[in-house]
Amino acid sequence: MIWLTWRQFRVPLLVTLALLGVVAAFLLITGIGMRDGLDEIRAGCAGGCGDSLNEFVRQQQTMVSAVGAALIAVPGLLGMAWGAPLVARELESGTHRMIWNQGVTRTRWLMVRMLTVGGFAVLTTGLLGLMVTWWARPIDAITQERFTPLVFEVRGVVPFGYAAFAFAVGVCAGLLVRRTLPAMAVTLAVVAAAQILVPLAVRPHLMPPETRTLRVAGPAGLEKGITGMGLQSRGSGDNARMDVIVEMAGAWVTSGRSPALTPDGVPATGAEVCADSGPASQGKCLEQAGLRVEVEYQPGDRYWTFQLLEAALYLALAGLPAWAGVWWLRRRLS
Repeated sequence: MIWLTWRQFRVPLLVTLALLGVVAAFLLITGIGMRDGLDEIRAGCAGGCGDSLNEFVRQQQTMVSAVGAALIAVPGLLGMAWGAPLVARELESGTHRMIWNQGVTRTRWLMVRMLTVGGFAVLTTGLLGLMVTWWARPIDAITQERFTPLVFEVRGVVPFGYAAFAFAVGVCAGLLVRRTLPAMAVTLAVVAAAQILVPLAVRPHLMPPETRTLRVAGPAGLEKGITGMGLQSRGSGDNARMDVIVEMAGAWVTSGRSPALTPDGVPATGAEVCADSGPASQGKCLEQAGLRVEVEYQPGDRYWTFQLLEAALYLALAGLPAWAGVWWLRRRLS
């Protein structure tokens, strides 16, 4: 069965290996170039390199974003191109009956094909993720935005889980729909939905966030670890409210906009709101008001824990369509 699977899929597997080599060469060359550029910038300034580094990141951002967008599409594409036709094509042509009549059980036939082709799909996507992680490390170290959607998904070990889930969904769709093109469409829809829902609805709850109470202040009075604090007023006069947007280096702030609180713990109103003050007087106004804000966040040192948890989540989710496919093949498919 392994030899037969190899014979059937050797062309797409070899083409994928060739493309993987091309991508690896591109990432190696451009990754070394990025590191050399950063070394030149740091060597050319005595210590105040912030503006130069920000400009360098801005110049590289288009390429980094394009690579990330391409990688996040790979699991879905492999699920469509390899998972969905894996069984659907055999069912369309009727060749599955000939194989089953050769003494090969249905379960063995499906499991060998899934483990062989699916294992290659997971390995390919995972290697791409690890290569991109190395490639983008200098930019990630400057931006400190590894938790950001469309960045988190294409770094570390999460791509392994994404690929396993997408491939399993494709195989299950092929078994249920029994037509290649509709199964490919179903696979794309399910994988895209998962890639949207998990970052928004599941990832924030993988671990309970930490809470920190901060003093609301201007740029000169930010507390340790806080890289930015944006103020936005809502309403006017006595009904005015202030929302605070906090940025923390390397951390994932999950609370979003939080209301500014007085020392008594109630939302600031009226004259206590300083968001409309001029730049020169805003810091003094905030200091006199004594405003605070409660921020929920995930510390930066939890990054790899979140990577492992989300990869494990996708591997567990991959088991559901895989089990459903085996059950359908043994009980319902003729």
